[in-house]
Amino acid sequence: MTDSDPAPGGRSQGSSSRGRGERVFRRLTSGSGLLVVVAVAAIGLFLLVQAVPSLMANNANFFTSPEFNTRDAANLSFGIRDLLVVTLLSSLFALAIAMPVSLGIALFLTQYAPKRVARPFAYVIDLLAAVPSIIYGLWGIAVLAPALLPIATWLQNNLGWFFLFAPGNLPVLTGTIFTGGVVLAVMILPITTAVTREVFSQTPRFHMEAAQALGATRWEVIRMAVLPYGRSGYIAGSMLGLGRALGETIAVLIVIRAATSPSHFSLFDGGYTFASLIASAASEFSQPLPTGAYIAAGLVLFVLTFVVNAIARVVAGGKVNG
Repeated sequence: MTDSDPAPGGRSQGSSSRGRGERVFRRLTSGSGLLVVVAVAAIGLFLLVQAVPSLMANNANFFTSPEFNTRDAANLSFGIRDLLVVTLLSSLFALAIAMPVSLGIALFLTQYAPKRVARPFAYVIDLLAAVPSIIYGLWGIAVLAPALLPIATWLQNNLGWFFLFAPGNLPVLTGTIFTGGVVLAVMILPITTAVTREVFSQTPRFHMEAAQALGATRWEVIRMAVLPYGRSGYIAGSMLGLGRALGETIAVLIVIRAATSPSHFSLFDGGYTFASLIASAASEFSQPLPTGAYIAAGLVLFVLTFVVNAIARVVAGGKVNG
């Protein structure tokens, strides 16, 4: 045996060390995943336990009543009808604006723009995510709302026969779901664009080269290779954006005005979302039953996010490419 030969048993010792390392790493990763599941379940259980007493004391239909009155702890009367309408309308309207814009930006950055242009342009888009929510809210109510007023007026005058553009429950066309949805679209654009851009950039090169070899144009390469590969990632990114829109608080609280009458299912309605209502009343959480009413609203938002993610999984085919 020479000095350079491995010591007897060296290979088995190295293998056992690697095996122990793999087992430790596997247990750590499994424990981390289990911890997340336990934390989510604990949050849901907490919300449910805190909400049940208030739901039992509620004098209105929780799902269909537009009223949310918790001033008298002995006579609670609250429902989530208008909260659900305002939350879904503003978030879905924002998603309808952000999805095509983010798709166009992602395709431009990955398929058309040279790298010296794409890199700084991508940085600028990503920086939008660093702007605080309160800045978006102030910009939305002070700058964007007056700028959108002519568009809102035209839509109501010409398309008012359609329920989404019918007159709402506010006397003015500023501070409506329409304005709030545009603000939310700008807020969710960075995350939707970032995920979509990363997925499109990872499209296998041989897929694109095979399409080019068949004589495909640039658009045909995108349609046949890039979009099919990135579809699930694009949907996943859009659902991440929708999740942020559903839970956005401060910007929505500033932009969308409160309304005294029920929602008309119009984009020109005012009102509260789940998150903005809870934030507006947080300073009054001093009695268990009224506080439980807001926790019940939070529970619905909690469940809603799970439904959204489940739908995204089904639409994306249960996997995300990239």
